[in-house]
Amino acid sequence: MTMYSVAQYRAKRFGLKLAVQLFCAAVAATCLFPLFWMVSSSFKTQETVFSDFSLIPAKFHWNNYAEAWTKGGFGTYFLNSLFYTTVVVTGIVLIGSLAAYAFARLRFPGRQFLFMLFLATMMIPIPGAFIALYVLLNKLGLINTHWGYILPQINGGLALSIFLLKTFFEKLPKDLEDSARIDGCGKWGIYWNLALPLAKPAIAVVIIFNVLAVWNEYLLAMLVLTDKELMPLQRGLMVFQGAHITQYPLLMAGMTLSVIPIIVVYLLMQRYIIEGITAGAIKG
Repeated sequence: MTMYSVAQYRAKRFGLKLAVQLFCAAVAATCLFPLFWMVSSSFKTQETVFSDFSLIPAKFHWNNYAEAWTKGGFGTYFLNSLFYTTVVVTGIVLIGSLAAYAFARLRFPGRQFLFMLFLATMMIPIPGAFIALYVLLNKLGLINTHWGYILPQINGGLALSIFLLKTFFEKLPKDLEDSARIDGCGKWGIYWNLALPLAKPAIAVVIIFNVLAVWNEYLLAMLVLTDKELMPLQRGLMVFQGAHITQYPLLMAGMTLSVIPIIVVYLLMQRYIIEGITAGAIKG
């Protein structure tokens, strides 16, 4: 290969990489533009939100956030969402990891059938079972209660969590378990002291997926909860949406407040996403 051919090949390769990067940058800009527009609109007034189309407002109205927090009752809604998210995600991680470890390492009758049954529930979204769910919760006396909102979400997040964690646990070297048994660990000790710490990447993925789902949940809250003191954060956004007039700056300020925790969680745990998803697919 001549020097000219090498230079031509490198130029084509550079051009291809540049085109791919420009395309990815354009896609990223398209995805981020609504977020920038939301933050920009949260600093405008009801009049300028329709007349000022710039991403940087001429004057920043910081009082929109204070008014959204007080007028919309965002303090109560925010704490409710924080409580629901913490309890639901903790329940999913504990129950899902125990079930996944049992499916991966224990041998008992009907193991494969039960696992497939869990996976089958992934094809039924929670809204598809709203009627049956409401009747069940009503008979149990759980309508308009914390547990009536928490338990269905734990149940809804178990299938995917068990699937991800089971795949990860199956790839753990059996030599580690044998060594733990020699040291005197039982099944619970192996799960708690060995399998669970090694499954941190997969658990991080489970946490991220379920935090997103629970924090953004709205339909189940409207079905189960009637007391505003029990409503999650997404319910608070409806305070600014009237039948005829919507207070868009306050609505955008509330949406920005609701997005910030999700962005923080994602930035803190993003390095685990690919690692956790692919960890179970890599044969040890």
